[in-house]
Amino acid sequence: MRADHAHGMKLVILGRDGTLNRYRDDHVKAPEELDPLPGAMEAVARLNHTGWHTVLATNQAGIGRGLLDMASLNAVHLRLNQLLAEKGGRLDAAFFCPHTPEEGCDCRKPLPGLIQQIGERFDVELKDVHMVGASLTDLLTAQNAGCVPHLVLTGPFGNLGTEELANLLVQVPHARVHDDLTSFAETLIQEERRRVAEARGQALTPDTQAGDLN
Repeated sequence: MRADHAHGMKLVILGRDGTLNRYRDDHVKAPEELDPLPGAMEAVARLNHTGWHTVLATNQAGIGRGLLDMASLNAVHLRLNQLLAEKGGRLDAAFFCPHTPEEGCDCRKPLPGLIQQIGERFDVELKDVHMVGASLTDLLTAQNAGCVPHLVLTGPFGNLGTEELANLLVQVPHARVHDDLTSFAETLIQEERRRVAEARGQALTPDTQAGDLN
């Protein structure tokens, strides 16, 4: 992995619930409760195939509340990795906070501790990292950690009206909004293609494939 770092590792941090799988008010407590969102596994694979590393960052207060144990969480994430592998994708790592809000830790989103751990682990500048999630908590986490914040409308925000959503986004003025993870991935890939083409003094042609300039 050091070779990636030497050239500037391309890293995306992903929220889990509402981003990769359908959001549940009662937590995902077992592998069979993990319901992948349409196109989400393929979107991660698309990012991976064009040179982006992907890492999970998730609050798991259910552990602190006794709703699930570490073995159950590991089984859920094993299932997630299996679903990704079926589409040719992968997560480089899964970082999680097991604490309840009352415990006062520094790793529970929206505090930046978990994201800072990821930055240290992968030796990246957080200002160059894209963080995508489905909640205001994810957006505030990205902002607090100095990442580029992205919102996908496949979680609780998907039910909001335009004005209501705009009022919430005032709290994170630099957030970018996407319909889903597929839209996010394609936007990121196209912007990277354009950046690389411009750096090479090339015109970006419509038939250029996303992986051609990586």
